[in-house]
Amino acid sequence: MREAKDGPPNRELYALLHLSPEASDEEIRKAYRQWAQVYHPDKYQAPHMKEIATENFQRICEAYEILSDENKRLIYDIYGMEGLTSGLELGPKLNKVEELKEELERLRQRKEQEKALAHFRPSGTILASFSLPQFLEGDGIMRGMAMSSEVQSQLSKNSILAFGGNLEVNDDSGGGAASVVLRHQLSSVSSIEFIASAGLRALVGIQTTRHLSSHSTATMAVAMSLRDGSINLSNNWTRQISETTNGNIQLLLGIESSISVGWQKKDERMSAAGELKIGTSSFGASAHYTHRFSKKSHGRIQGRLGSTALELEVGGGRKISEFSTIRMLYSVGIQGIFWKFELHRAGQKLVVPILLSRHFSSFFATGAFIIPASVYFLLKKFILKPYYLKREKQKALENMEKTSAQVRETKAAAQKAQQLLQNVANRKRNKQLEIGGLIITKAVYGARKALTKLGETGESSDELASQVLDVTLPLNFLVNDSGRLKLHDGVKKSGIMGFCDSCPGEPKQLYVEYTYGGNRYEVFVDDYEELFIPQEAHRI
Repeated sequence: MREAKDGPPNRELYALLHLSPEASDEEIRKAYRQWAQVYHPDKYQAPHMKEIATENFQRICEAYEILSDENKRLIYDIYGMEGLTSGLELGPKLNKVEELKEELERLRQRKEQEKALAHFRPSGTILASFSLPQFLEGDGIMRGMAMSSEVQSQLSKNSILAFGGNLEVNDDSGGGAASVVLRHQLSSVSSIEFIASAGLRALVGIQTTRHLSSHSTATMAVAMSLRDGSINLSNNWTRQISETTNGNIQLLLGIESSISVGWQKKDERMSAAGELKIGTSSFGASAHYTHRFSKKSHGRIQGRLGSTALELEVGGGRKISEFSTIRMLYSVGIQGIFWKFELHRAGQKLVVPILLSRHFSSFFATGAFIIPASVYFLLKKFILKPYYLKREKQKALENMEKTSAQVRETKAAAQKAQQLLQNVANRKRNKQLEIGGLIITKAVYGARKALTKLGETGESSDELASQVLDVTLPLNFLVNDSGRLKLHDGVKKSGIMGFCDSCPGEPKQLYVEYTYGGNRYEVFVDDYEELFIPQEAHRI
């Protein structure tokens, strides 16, 4: 079963047998035999111990049955346990790995197509422009307003129909336009678009895109104006320079011919872009840089320079919910000094630029930047941050209440599983103690926040204790005869025998203290991170 769309797969069965997801058939058989020796019910006489052994032995057998079968293991690796329980037949028609892959891919594509056909994808922008100087002069505060929207509909697997329109009003003039675009995927490497619009920019056109290679794409378009019959041609070439960087060249031929060169770079922490454009009657250059301080907040700086523009824009934004982001920007240039507020939600965007002054004044420009920035940081520190911390704590408490019964059951099952590991774990520990080898002195697994608080205060409350689990015993059991311990990369640790997820939905970590050769060590590792000990880097 998969954790989340963008997270790694659970791989619980691999964790249960203490295997890497790349384990060979022989390694799977060897792991099964080792665990079966520990949990076989015939090894225990006491009724309650036999019951615990039977329950865990069934888990071991189920994991082995799936991972030792090539087809079942493939389904589990791709779709998790849901794939195995979805009713997909594994009869003679699917006795080859290639055929199984094709069948799974066909089912996946069909589900995606049904989902796409069932929903329209709307997007739109509303821009409301205000002017403080105009208001002070008695001419009203509204400078203008513009609206644009587009709705896409999936006609078939390879065709999309998009309808769009926009309206714009500035002072006592205005206008609008409507457009329709039909996009069709000709093949896996090429597509074509038919474009028509009416209104201020009445035109018809056609555009085709083709992937020249795995790193290069070319787009060509021709459009004819329905007003004066002029023809415009455009060519755009895009090249992937590295894993995170693209470059592009665009050539426009028509009434306003131009050539532009640009690049874009994007990774987990930042995004940046730049463009230089030279035309028959104008030139310009622009660049922007966005830095992500965290998953929720970012800062942005942008500049434009050319024959018709001279502007510097700085600001930042914050994600306020799963689908919504707010952003505040400060802009100074030849058009004046602006504040700009933006709200992004799913495919919708609201933009509110406010003109503060038509003329540049260093005193006014400095104040317009410092005052709102100071107000924001004060609000963040004394109002917003306390509010969000309180809300997160409330959500965590509600989640704990909802999952408390499930957590109690899984903790009880983990503690029962640890009982059967105790004898072997103690024997391994004593052997390592004799030779000065690897001994796990303390190991705690649970919510990252709870482990951080435990490390900072050193004191454990009932609330913190409920979010963590002592796993010292199962880790001592997993130490091999050579005095080494390895937890595999990409395998969620809650699936390890004797572990459990004590805080569903929360990011988790494992904290380990150990001794080796008379020295003390400690290490924190994330839920899916590989752990190999001992390591000198862990030494205290």
